[in-house]
Amino acid sequence: MKKFDEINIIPFIDIMLVLLAIVLVTASFISQGKIQVNVPQATTTQAMKADELAKLLTITENNEFYYNDKPIDKDALSAEIATWDKSQKVTLKVDASVAFEKFVELADLFSANEIKNVAIVTKKVPSK
Repeated sequence: MKKFDEINIIPFIDIMLVLLAIVLVTASFISQGKIQVNVPQATTTQAMKADELAKLLTITENNEFYYNDKPIDKDALSAEIATWDKSQKVTLKVDASVAFEKFVELADLFSANEIKNVAIVTKKVPSK
């Protein structure tokens, strides 16, 4: 019988590469979110890290509110925001066709609860 001097790490590397591919594909789906929203375009944008998307509020083109991709009405959303810490990071994803009034409703809720760390998701205008 042959004595083994080294450990064969090729199968281990193959497994790690498959796991890496799964993590990358999953992460791209998570960052996009489940609710499809046509966000407005902006000339100045700033990239965000995934950990900064802790609280995601979405308003669809039908003026429906979503909290972390789950439907929520305005009263429940107001109660939820009231429980947040004042330094909570919040991301807004608002459809471009939504009436400005809905955006102001959310801004009013944040102001009433003294939440100031708010980011708005936009698309970068393609450069010419």
